[in-house]
Amino acid sequence: MVHAKLLVRCLPLLLAALPAWAGESPTLAGIPVDFILFALTLLGVALFHNHTLYVGLAGLVAISLYKLAFTGFRTGDGIAGLAGHFAHEWVTLANLFCLLMGFALLARHFEKSHVPVVLPKYLPSDWKGAFVMLVMVFVISSFLDNIAAALIGGAMAHQLFKARVHIGYLAAIVAASNAGGSGSVVGDTTTTMMWIAGVSPLVVVDAYVAAAVALVITGVVAARQQHAYSPILKTTHAHTHIDWGRIFIVALILVFAIAANVVVNLRFNHLAESFPFIGVAVWLAILLTARLRRHDWELLPETFKGTIFLLSLVSCASMMPVEKLPTASALTAFGLGIVSAVFDNIPLTALALKQGGYDWGFLAYAVGFGGSMMWFGSSAGVALSNMYPEAKSVGNWLRHGWHVALAYVVGFGVMYALLGWHPDVPHDAPAAVQTAR
Repeated sequence: MVHAKLLVRCLPLLLAALPAWAGESPTLAGIPVDFILFALTLLGVALFHNHTLYVGLAGLVAISLYKLAFTGFRTGDGIAGLAGHFAHEWVTLANLFCLLMGFALLARHFEKSHVPVVLPKYLPSDWKGAFVMLVMVFVISSFLDNIAAALIGGAMAHQLFKARVHIGYLAAIVAASNAGGSGSVVGDTTTTMMWIAGVSPLVVVDAYVAAAVALVITGVVAARQQHAYSPILKTTHAHTHIDWGRIFIVALILVFAIAANVVVNLRFNHLAESFPFIGVAVWLAILLTARLRRHDWELLPETFKGTIFLLSLVSCASMMPVEKLPTASALTAFGLGIVSAVFDNIPLTALALKQGGYDWGFLAYAVGFGGSMMWFGSSAGVALSNMYPEAKSVGNWLRHGWHVALAYVVGFGVMYALLGWHPDVPHDAPAAVQTAR
């Protein structure tokens, strides 16, 4: 808390020290000050994991004050410009808010369905069992939030390996959860953002070409590491039964979200930017199923904090002068994957969506899987490291989880060789993402 308060106090001093340039957007060492403030915010998130909400809000306030004082917004100068900016962005932010809050309830229903407890009885007994468990995490993450998938994988590993889980295998669990979510518009916040922005799910699914390759590489190596460290110990749970009512709730929420997106884009595309249809559809499904099984409403206060943090980063990214970013290319997408190992991938995705010109399948894989290369590079990694504190070591993560970085590079290369780079048409309107395929 002390570090977070210190950061909050220092940001106004940083703003006061900035020279009052006129005309062109001010720069330091050739870099627009907007990006410097944004980078400082992301650096604060990386350093102060326990105070991310305060850091994110401080960054949003600092960037807003800076643009009010010096550069203005795309929608105009001063308070009117700031109001116009958020009037333009509110649908995207509202959709994200509703989805993130709703998917937290969805994830809890899946956990309570007993499916994660029953799954291990289908595993082989040697190292292949550890590999198949990673495949299960991959599949679960394709329709469940990747954070929830990583935690489910961590819980299964704790049970299967007598609480002795190798750090290389922990890295693989995070990698499998991020890989599984990278090709699904309901499996990761970044791909959900693309979906909300208008990117076709069929474009995003291309990421599975690279993700499948990466899963095999990191999965085989990590499974052998784990088998040598602590072999699998299965329990049958013969008397455990799946709660199909909760599975129905999970399915209905997903169906409502997908149906709303399809209907709006096919029949009412002109309304997509005026109302958060997808988020409302998710909550309609939640309310309709409230009598079938009790929703764990007590999850929402903590989920609310995490959601506001993510929305603050997305809002920061929406204010950046993306016309000054490097041109979108396969190499840039690859580099964003490397950067996402250190910085949060959600604002990076928001920047890319605002800029346009990417092949969204490549970007989904890069920012999704790339964060697995460091324990704090993705929300899934941070969540799993809270369950296994021994993983909170950069040195150990890199030494034992080296296969994740190798898998990222090979997966990206295979995808590029098989599919080629098919970029979107660059666009000027931040909310308009045109799918070129």
